[in-house]
Amino acid sequence: MVYQGSCHCGRIRFEVEGEVDGGMACNCSMCARRASLLWFVPRDKLRLLTDEADAGTYLFNKHVIRHRFCPHCGIHAFGEAKAPNGQPMAAVNLRVLEDFDIAKVAVKHYDGRSH
Repeated sequence: MVYQGSCHCGRIRFEVEGEVDGGMACNCSMCARRASLLWFVPRDKLRLLTDEADAGTYLFNKHVIRHRFCPHCGIHAFGEAKAPNGQPMAAVNLRVLEDFDIAKVAVKHYDGRSH
């Protein structure tokens, strides 16, 4: 399935392919504040439909996750990092997908605060 996603103002738009099998709620200092619900897919399954330069990037802590957001409206759309096996991954914020029923997603809680 292909999903469309965007920030609030629409300057950051993307499509992502895959089957949503659940979402992860993390309690680290970043995720707890932005309340995102993350779905992990191989990075090549996410395609930006807007210019790469329009997406802001925030790095913190160990600087291994590129948190991508809209500098205009502030919405976090996705993150980029490498999986433990080295595969490039995207962590899509399920809350920014269009016409998606988030209430049907099984949520796994991750204790990022302790890591």
